[in-house]
Amino acid sequence: MTLADNECIPCRGGIPPLTEPETKDLHTQLEQGWELTHDFTHLEKAYAFANFIQAMDFANALTQIAEDEGHHPDLHIRWGQCIVDLWTHKIDGLTKSDFFMAAKADRAFKTISSAHNPQ
Repeated sequence: MTLADNECIPCRGGIPPLTEPETKDLHTQLEQGWELTHDFTHLEKAYAFANFIQAMDFANALTQIAEDEGHHPDLHIRWGQCIVDLWTHKIDGLTKSDFFMAAKADRAFKTISSAHNPQ
């Protein structure tokens, strides 16, 4: 089972964020490009696309996944790029669900990329 196969668990607050060692361990299980930012309290990755439409297609695909999972990243979209910023707002830090959502974003990127660039 990969991280992307796990369901996000909505955080209701009152739990501590992952520790730095826990965060670093889960980070090693993600695909390349994910950065730990804000003193290990956020995960961020910039996805590159050939144009604005592809970036929006990715953002829209990720929007549906986020709704299904009940875990919503911040998305920053501009021509040829979508930046995904993840953290659990209720605890101002990272939970396992943030890493699950990051892996789901990578999976969605592969799907969108293959749809726009068929072999």
